[in-house]
Amino acid sequence: MRPLYLQDHGLREFDATVVSVNGLHVILDNTAFYPSSGGQPNDTGVLVADGVTYTVTNVTKTGGSIVHELDAAGLHAGDRVHGVIDWQRRHALSRMHTAAHVLSAIIHKEAGALITGNQLGIDQSRIDFSLDVLDRETIASYVEKANKALASRIPVKTYFLRREEALHIPGVVKLAAALPPNVSELHIVEIGSVDTQADAGTHVSNTDEVGRIELLRMENKGKSNRRVYFALRQP
Repeated sequence: MRPLYLQDHGLREFDATVVSVNGLHVILDNTAFYPSSGGQPNDTGVLVADGVTYTVTNVTKTGGSIVHELDAAGLHAGDRVHGVIDWQRRHALSRMHTAAHVLSAIIHKEAGALITGNQLGIDQSRIDFSLDVLDRETIASYVEKANKALASRIPVKTYFLRREEALHIPGVVKLAAALPPNVSELHIVEIGSVDTQADAGTHVSNTDEVGRIELLRMENKGKSNRRVYFALRQP
């Protein structure tokens, strides 16, 4: 089963059945809650069952299952629940994620850099690039090009492709680390002609939701590893 957040990034509420419970940790038969992965923090929100509201404090992926950590016990296998995503948090992280894709695509195109690490946040995010030099003026020019792309109101499309077909797309993998060998189908995020990339995180539906990228600071993290911090101004 594909997680609901991959089928619809804008899904805010859903219904599900509890599959198993281990203390405060609950697995559902389907979920729209995003687990911490790939530098994107997990969703939070609530699960409601029989009039009782349980706060989802953490979401992780373990052994192929998405595990929801709750603030209290009380659910049992077979219970029907209604899930509600904290949309303000999800949308903030989705804005950051789409911005990161556009900025990474510009830097990859201009300098051939790959992503060596990243961490999205609500207030600021960072991306590590395989760059030999770290010049603020040059990076600022990349940011400005990314902002011009974001302001172009580009639809963000997502779909699935078999691995063999996806890897024929130029630049579909911008991570320095190779894809796991057991991945047979890739979730693709396409931002017009700016970027097409394999990715399993959440995104906005159009770049006009992102706002403007603001370059905060840069760090040298070792040989050919440069860190760029950025924030977003509201659209």
